[in-house]
Amino acid sequence: MTSLDKPGVAAGPRTGRPRRRVGAGSRRGVPLPLLLPALLALAFLLLPLVALLVRAPWRSLPDQLTSTEVWQALQLSLVSATAATAVSLVLGVPLAWLLARTEFPGRGLVRALVTLPLVLPPVVGGVALLLALGRNGVIGKWLDAWFGITLPFTTTGVVVAEAFVAMPFLVISVEGTLRAADPRYEEAATTLGASRFTAFRRVTLPLIAPGIAAGAVLAWARALGEFGATITFAGNFPGRTQTMPLAVYLALQNDPEAAIALSLVLLAVSITVLAALRERWMTPS
Repeated sequence: MTSLDKPGVAAGPRTGRPRRRVGAGSRRGVPLPLLLPALLALAFLLLPLVALLVRAPWRSLPDQLTSTEVWQALQLSLVSATAATAVSLVLGVPLAWLLARTEFPGRGLVRALVTLPLVLPPVVGGVALLLALGRNGVIGKWLDAWFGITLPFTTTGVVVAEAFVAMPFLVISVEGTLRAADPRYEEAATTLGASRFTAFRRVTLPLIAPGIAAGAVLAWARALGEFGATITFAGNFPGRTQTMPLAVYLALQNDPEAAIALSLVLLAVSITVLAALRERWMTPS
């Protein structure tokens, strides 16, 4: 058998000597200066989660999760996160389409402003919401005077705060999917007489459905774990505005076992989200 017939070996360009293919042994012998920091990083990220599992009150966990306070926080978190995701879908999908499919002056600035809540400290977002939608806010004072609508420190305020921080995740996901989708399908539909909205509804939405689903899951998970904007804009009132992250913060001072139980629920939700998205973003190319 010649060198050309051997698997994983190719002849050199001139000498005919066996030349190992690129990457054939690239996974052997991890350098120690890279291995040690990698293991430290892995331990740094995993040890707190392991400690949470080790110190969890497994025997009393059912009682902790069925207590009135915990159930109220859990129920409010699920309802408000779902409502915030619905708001993000109704408003965020059209915004993502606008950013991906149309040209207008200042589009780059608009995109930057849309993604700003991703890097903005949530507490700052809560303060901004108060200044905009509070009773004396830029818009809130007119809502209160004309319609008697008060958003801060209400359950609706929880939904508003969560939607504010969660919607950018959905917009980014949907916009990326729209940019990857072939626009010729929409153009063909409009050529055949469909209006642009009909083409969006009948052609574009089915094409980008996976991106919408992924963005909705991310937005829901982000809304479920929101803390800073919620406590600033909606307060921390049990049964009305106290979501699971707020309940964890409060229980940690008075009932650590309840705080651990709620933390386990949030950890389980996070793992579920990662499992749901692994085929989209966690599979190596």
